[in-house]
Amino acid sequence: MIAETALTIGEVARATGTQAETIRYYERIGLLPAPPRTVARYRIYGRSDVNRLAFVKRSRDLGFTIEEVRVLLALASDVGRDCKEVDAIARHHLTDVESKIGDLQRLARELRHLISQCQGGSISECRIIEALAPPGATIAITPKPHAPP
Repeated sequence: MIAETALTIGEVARATGTQAETIRYYERIGLLPAPPRTVARYRIYGRSDVNRLAFVKRSRDLGFTIEEVRVLLALASDVGRDCKEVDAIARHHLTDVESKIGDLQRLARELRHLISQCQGGSISECRIIEALAPPGATIAITPKPHAPP
């Protein structure tokens, strides 16, 4: 368990699975408050900072944008408020995720089709390269000459 006493950025990073640079970035853009500093100018964090960072990280892991996370944090701090705005943000995000899933499923079908066209042989007869190239074009990569040692 993490105490409310001073934690270093490294300890917070390990506790949340977040890189120290990401923590600094979240501070710069206002998702995390600027922490107090020691006399030696080291950042010091408490349990509430770890909890807030864990919330931000989980939200980002689920694909919420920085701006959505900012709004969710503001809404989370107003505990008496109706959660309909949170619900609306989550529903909008789910619609985006489902759309992306549909796009990825179409992409997977297209790739399966391209791969099924492969009959082996030389690149000049490769159906995958042919399908990726503009119609009627041939794609030839000319090797760059090696510089003398």
